[in-house]
Amino acid sequence: MATISPRTVLVLGGGSDIGAACVAALAGHGTRDVVLAARRPDEAVRTVTDTLGIDPQLDGERDGPTTAGPRVHGLEWDALDTAATGPLLDRVVERWGLPDVVIVAVGRLGHHAGLGLGPDEVDTMVRTNFAGPAAALSCLADRLADGSGTERAVVVLSSVAGVRTRRSNFVYGSSKAGIDAFALGLGDALAGSGVRVLVVRPGFVRSSMTEGLDPAPFATDPDTVGRSVSRAVLGGRSGVVSVPGVLGPLFAVLRVLPRPLWRRIAGDR
Repeated sequence: MATISPRTVLVLGGGSDIGAACVAALAGHGTRDVVLAARRPDEAVRTVTDTLGIDPQLDGERDGPTTAGPRVHGLEWDALDTAATGPLLDRVVERWGLPDVVIVAVGRLGHHAGLGLGPDEVDTMVRTNFAGPAAALSCLADRLADGSGTERAVVVLSSVAGVRTRRSNFVYGSSKAGIDAFALGLGDALAGSGVRVLVVRPGFVRSSMTEGLDPAPFATDPDTVGRSVSRAVLGGRSGVVSVPGVLGPLFAVLRVLPRPLWRRIAGDR
């Protein structure tokens, strides 16, 4: 199986702690350029460079990676502006070439995102977690599957919340279920093109977004997710990766439980 050299890494939703951890885990494997597409690109650059432990003012100052790490670039992008995705990708390709690894880290936190959300809040949740990233993935696929057969990876950060929705966060869970299914279907459509799609389903992740929330069982952290993603990408994986791994077989059972029993187990968490 051909392997991927993650020379150029594009992160859609570049301000994510998990996205930054994925970049850090890949950075030691020949990464030259990291491109962060985010609504607040300066903040995204600071998040990633802090994680990498390098100077954030390096864009364009070096010809390639040194012991200090890869070059980090920030571009303004809003996942909800679907018309902006094509020009963004064109700009990335023109300046840095087709990315070897794309990490789709767009998301809106959904703790207790269920009953009680207004129509506008539901719309924003669904568009942020599903419709916007799905449109971006569609746009990406047209460019990455260029007929060259070059091995590339698309990593979609999903959630175990999408495996089976809970009454406390069914809006969030259903939106994650949507992007999860879309990404897996896209991976099937791209089979044989050299582009592998990896869907990552973490459990509760202790990060800045979840600060102050009670962690769920089997809670993890961004660094653990990042290392799992790096191993999977460099190892040629596609399909689904659960973090921690125990959540895969656990939710294979939980998803088929009778609904009354599931409601008792899930409770209001």
